[in-house]
Amino acid sequence: MASQRLTISALARSAGVPVSTVRYYERTGLLQPSARSLSNYRLYSGDDLHRLRFIRAAQATGFTLDDITRLLRPAPCGKVQELIEERLGHVEARMKELRHVRKVLRRSLTQCREHERAGRCAVVEELSAQAKHP
Repeated sequence: MASQRLTISALARSAGVPVSTVRYYERTGLLQPSARSLSNYRLYSGDDLHRLRFIRAAQATGFTLDDITRLLRPAPCGKVQELIEERLGHVEARMKELRHVRKVLRRSLTQCREHERAGRCAVVEELSAQAKHP
């Protein structure tokens, strides 16, 4: 697979991403073409495809592009574990925030349903009042 040569569009299609994503990763330094054709087209190898898929998988797991840059450098397991623990902390904090948002939305929905007959949603009135007095 390492001897395979892919154009940018073939690389993007193989990884299931838009060409603009590949170009963005190039600008950020996460990905570089392995070679250039005689016509100066970017050419990528199977290893580049593997790297691109790694970047996408890491992003899907919640890692930032800065995190991914750190993960792509040779690092001892301890450093990788620290990065994972840090990301996990962010995820847990976000989940706590989302649970609070869910609770508020459920309470608001119940309140809306109870005041539906009045013609004016109590939640809208409450939010309007909060907007006037921050």
